[in-house]
Amino acid sequence: MTGLEPAGPATTGVLFVCLGNICRSPLAEAIFRDLAARRSVLHLLDIDSCGTGGWHVGKGADPRSLQIAAVHGLRLDHTARQLDPPTDFSRFHLLVPMDRDNRQALLHHGAAAAKVRLAREFDPLAAGEPEWRLDIPDPYYGGDDGFRQVFEMLTRACDGLLNHVLNQRSLG
Repeated sequence: MTGLEPAGPATTGVLFVCLGNICRSPLAEAIFRDLAARRSVLHLLDIDSCGTGGWHVGKGADPRSLQIAAVHGLRLDHTARQLDPPTDFSRFHLLVPMDRDNRQALLHHGAAAAKVRLAREFDPLAAGEPEWRLDIPDPYYGGDDGFRQVFEMLTRACDGLLNHVLNQRSLG
């Protein structure tokens, strides 16, 4: 078993997770969705995002996330939601936290460790880096440049993740 068996008929579930679900994880969701659509494999995937905290539930994405997405031609229709462990852990095959703190929160809530993979584990520029260097920094308290850097990291990570998912599906 690969851990990526279809969630439903021919779908693999991928959930991106950050702290508040307004900056990093919605961007990752939009980037991953766009990459999958460009490769004509969106129908094979169940993609979503959430936050481990509930501070922003029901709100839209951070305006700076919206701006960097728009600069790259991505539409970010998003409403923040909080992690729902029973539902999310059964629905999604891969839980993709943005950093080690969010990974720890997923594990604390009972996620199977085999399902949890840091986003930058799939970034080719991060190959061979120590684990502490795999965090995607939270740009919330910074400026626009932080959002640009996060977007670049997420683009590489999502491309690598999509390759990984498709390879695992073909092996399954």
